Amino acid sequence: MHFQFPCFRNVVVVGAALLASSVLLAQSAPHAVPAADPMVADWRRAWSAPEPWRTDRFYFQTSVATVHFSSNPDHVNDQKLIYGEYRMPYYWLGGQWLAGAAFFDNSFGQDSQFVFGGLLWRPIEKAQEFYIKVAAGILHGYRGEFRDKIPMNSSGIAPGIVPAVGYCYNRFCGEMILFGGAGMMWTLGMTVP
Repeated sequence: MHFQFPCFRNVVVVGAALLASSVLLAQSAPHAVPAADPMVADWRRAWSAPEPWRTDRFYFQTSVATVHFSSNPDHVNDQKLIYGEYRMPYYWLGGQWLAGAAFFDNSFGQDSQFVFGGLLWRPIEKAQEFYIKVAAGILHGYRGEFRDKIPMNSSGIAPGIVPAVGYCYNRFCGEMILFGGAGMMWTLGMTVP
């Protein structure tokens, strides 16, 4: 993968700012609330959770398969995803804070990047292996004739929201990711303490 984009430096700067602000917000949240607040209870429970569900870890994954909802001959189903996130020990709206970045080939085979912050929920108390997450951030890489294939991409950088569901066995996880109305991707990854 090579980066020959005039806007790539802007993506990195904006992404770093987004990541730093989400970390600062997440770090300040538990200290700014009284001890009786449910956020603090969730945070304390997260730190006392058994391995591997403790929250202080990195998660790395790659793509296994992709399906597009339309049969466009320009679509590429090999995304070559390199994805990393840090799952923080802080909670908001009942979800665990996370931040990260992804490098991949978009649906048209162009090198692309996504820098994001988000939340991860484990909605089933007795099945902590199952989770739901939503990542929101900035997306770069759709250019040329494919620039208008994603909304609000006039500057070459567009907002993106990516929902996913996942399931882990020990430290190995699989996710099903929905990327807009275009398609779905299945991934395999691993948490690292």
